[in-house]
Amino acid sequence: MAADATGVIHDLGYQPYTGPRFGRAAVVRTLTGYSLRSAFGLGRGARAKIVPVGVFVLMCLPAVINAFLVARGGTRAFPYDTYSYLVRVVGMTIFLAAQAPELVSRDLRHRVLPLYFARPLRPADYPLAKLVALITAGLIVLDVPLLLLYVSTIVGVHGPGAVWHETVLLLPGLAYGLLWSVVLATIALALASFSGRRAIAAGAVAGFFFLTWVLSEVLGTVATGPGHAVTSSTAAHVAGLVSPFTLLDGVRLALGGTQPGQVPDPGAGWGSGYALLLVVLVAASVAALVTRYRKVGAA
Repeated sequence: MAADATGVIHDLGYQPYTGPRFGRAAVVRTLTGYSLRSAFGLGRGARAKIVPVGVFVLMCLPAVINAFLVARGGTRAFPYDTYSYLVRVVGMTIFLAAQAPELVSRDLRHRVLPLYFARPLRPADYPLAKLVALITAGLIVLDVPLLLLYVSTIVGVHGPGAVWHETVLLLPGLAYGLLWSVVLATIALALASFSGRRAIAAGAVAGFFFLTWVLSEVLGTVATGPGHAVTSSTAAHVAGLVSPFTLLDGVRLALGGTQPGQVPDPGAGWGSGYALLLVVLVAASVAALVTRYRKVGAA
């Protein structure tokens, strides 16, 4: 005879979820906020905070020096639109080389992206959320020092006219910082997304920014001649097309920047070329980023 097949259902007390179910927009917001915190090492150990905090302190040093000089009766020591060009180049290169892989490489290496895409999240949402977070982090690193520079300057001026003058000068500097953040973060994240190994991704980002900048500086020196002022020549303008940093400086001058830059004043013709190349770089980086994660999501 067949054995009597019986079973017992045990009630373990698990309850179904009956609360509100958030959709795609909530997932994107949460992912963006989490990524922004990760960009500064928040919620992690002290080691994860060394690079972002160190870079932020480095970027704020000119503003601190300015505060000291103003307190001693001096005037503003650094312009808002160029701030400290070399500090910005070094600081953003280090920051993006360290933090862009932090945002994307770990998920690629540990193959957890299918868990993200199992949610109501499209493949394009993931990289765009990471990109918004990195742009915001870069903006904080770039523009908060400008605000400190502004505050440390206006405490030493007298009258609403002087304060308004400083405010008018500050606003283009803040907008220029946003442009830096958008361009550099987009390129860095696109480069970092092609490797799950953080060291390789960091090397790709740092190598691209540093080598193109050095090449542009070398070509610019050859074009103008050592010990000479930056002159407007075709060779000098072409040298400015090599690096994102010099492209950004050329666009600043073309938009009316008054401070001398690392490239000669491009005027209307070369300025349009600089701006167009920046747009192409950003568009190509976004397209590469989205395409990369569409392939990963389909795998």
